[in-house]
Amino acid sequence: MDIAFIITIFLIGFVGSYVSGMVGIGGSIIKYPMLLYIPPLLGFAAFTSHEVSGISAVQVFFATIGGVWAYRKGGYLNKPLIIYMGTAVLIGSFIGAYGSRFLDESGINITYGILATIAAIMMFIPKKGLDDQALDDVQFNKWLAAFLALIVGIGAGIVGAAGAFILVPIMLVVLKIPTRMTIATSLAITFISSIGSTIGKISTGQVLLVPAVVMVVASLIASPLGAKTGQKVNTKILQWFLAALIVGTSIKIWLDIFS
Repeated sequence: MDIAFIITIFLIGFVGSYVSGMVGIGGSIIKYPMLLYIPPLLGFAAFTSHEVSGISAVQVFFATIGGVWAYRKGGYLNKPLIIYMGTAVLIGSFIGAYGSRFLDESGINITYGILATIAAIMMFIPKKGLDDQALDDVQFNKWLAAFLALIVGIGAGIVGAAGAFILVPIMLVVLKIPTRMTIATSLAITFISSIGSTIGKISTGQVLLVPAVVMVVASLIASPLGAKTGQKVNTKILQWFLAALIVGTSIKIWLDIFS
């Protein structure tokens, strides 16, 4: 494993983690396709979908730690939401990650494509007045939140994600959570989700140690930087940026599946 390959993996991890910290996602929406496509384009051996999902799972675990730490004193973390959705997504992500060993490459990519497509559609549903709500008055359907988190966790666990790229639009559109609270709280929930995904992937031998460590180092540096930038950027810009990332990834993955 040469230095050029390690630098490539580091840059993928850095860029993806910076964006993930900024918009409140674990980063797999970006890094999954980057890890899948960039190394072979540069002449390196290609990762399998199982390896990419394993590396992503470990990286997301550490990336979300940095993001949550940056948001911890902002007053935007909704503890009841974290408890209900976090518990459900932890169970779901372990089931999905452990069960992914029984899927072939196309099965993992199709699961990823479905999640990205749903998230892309939800991001364009109008969401008016959410940022006018007082943070202390936020109410949500606890059992609906838990059920949706469980389903998302299963799918996200399969692809080694933490599910934030679909949990964010669910929190915004279905549960009606204010944007900045959604961004902060989703990082805490995806951290919990990544625990289940990481355990499931490691226990089934889907994690490559060196690339995973390189991605982790990159995420620990970049994710807090992205989170600080996110606190200073207009929430509408953050939403559209996230939507653009999801749409682009969704289109790319489906084109590859049917090509």
